[in-house]
Amino acid sequence: MNYVKTGLLLAALTALFGVVGLLLGGTTGMVIALAIAIAMNLFTYWNSDRLALAAHDAQEVDSTSAPALVGLVHDLARRAGLPPPRVYLIDSPQPNAFATGRNPRNAAVAATTGLMHALTREELAGVMAHELAHIRNHDTLTMTIAASVAGAISSIAQFGMFFGGSNREGNGPGLIGSILLAVVAPLAAMIIQMAISRSREYEADRIGAEICGEPGALASALVKIERSVAQIPDERAEAHPATAPMFIINPLSGRGMDNLFSTHPSTANRIAQLEALAAAWGKPPAIGGHEPGGFIGNAPRNPWSRRTGPWG
Repeated sequence: MNYVKTGLLLAALTALFGVVGLLLGGTTGMVIALAIAIAMNLFTYWNSDRLALAAHDAQEVDSTSAPALVGLVHDLARRAGLPPPRVYLIDSPQPNAFATGRNPRNAAVAATTGLMHALTREELAGVMAHELAHIRNHDTLTMTIAASVAGAISSIAQFGMFFGGSNREGNGPGLIGSILLAVVAPLAAMIIQMAISRSREYEADRIGAEICGEPGALASALVKIERSVAQIPDERAEAHPATAPMFIINPLSGRGMDNLFSTHPSTANRIAQLEALAAAWGKPPAIGGHEPGGFIGNAPRNPWSRRTGPWG
């Protein structure tokens, strides 16, 4: 059902692009708008990973420069039945992570240095498993295409406002109509984009929990990340807000609750889903998230590490 919903939302986003073109330039404008959408999607298909990683100045690491992180990601990829993705580090104190790439063979996962310091090994495994779930579900390409089309809708609507919004036949929306279009079209595009993002996050949480084997560890990580994100700004994320839906927790300031304007579901709802999954598996509820220390250094291990599991 989530895949059907995502497909319908992407179709609605593309249709909205065509409608904006139709209102601004008639049938010719609609055709041009749809052609632009196709061209943008093709460009995004081949360049999405490089664009996202460059926006956050992510640096690739390997088994020599970051053996623990790379080894963890590769172990999880084997459990998920995926080729090992490229692994990147982002120099940011805000704990967060994202995945990108057009398909599992060309995928990458990126974690911030803040994430490495904030989480235990079990919690980090949960976060990386969540990102691998996005790769396995091809969400990375879906979200990048959604972001590019939403951005194009905003640009073309503003372009129409600048030129008065009338086509050659003089039957465009006019200046007032084009101003309204410049406001309403991007807002509608944002709502659709956010709906796509939210539907994919729940699914990635579920599959990520299956990959790492510990729903509680992922729930504990979400608690820690949300708490830290609220206190630690990320300047690169603020400069590139279109990449916000890619992260496991919205990295931007001024986030709302679980509504049409959220890039992510509320963390409380996500944790409730993970705890329900843990209960169904006979696992304890999330009990980490309140302990100091992290994956880097001689930090104390969270109680999950004393339980039987893939990372125990």
